Amino acid sequence: MRASFVFPSQDRLKKGWQFDQVFRTGRRESGALVRLLFMASPDGTTRYGVAVGKQQGCSPLRSRGKRMLRESLRRLRPWVKDGFWIVCTIKTPALGKNAREVYLDMARVFQRAGLLGPEWPGPDWYIDRGRSQG
Repeated sequence: MRASFVFPSQDRLKKGWQFDQVFRTGRRESGALVRLLFMASPDGTTRYGVAVGKQQGCSPLRSRGKRMLRESLRRLRPWVKDGFWIVCTIKTPALGKNAREVYLDMARVFQRAGLLGPEWPGPDWYIDRGRSQG
């Protein structure tokens, strides 16, 4: 079975009230570079959102942070359990790191939160290319 590494629009949280609900009622898990907020989905579908605060830097830095979060989510999405709304935020020190470091930290946080299924092969940056970490 080949995993799908796309990140389609219908799998994203888009409305402000959705983010607000996750921020107010969701559980929190934190790593060195990312924070994860998640809650059981009211409609049973898994949706994802990314957020970077305005106090964390100028718009190019915030955009880079969002791109790194989306890329990390794209690589983990095939193994995330169903039925959650998940919001990922980035910590300010992570804005100076590369996307691979953010992905590895996010994978640890997802695993600690119990959001990854048992078939997850482990953190591998090259998982979407069909080759191992070598």
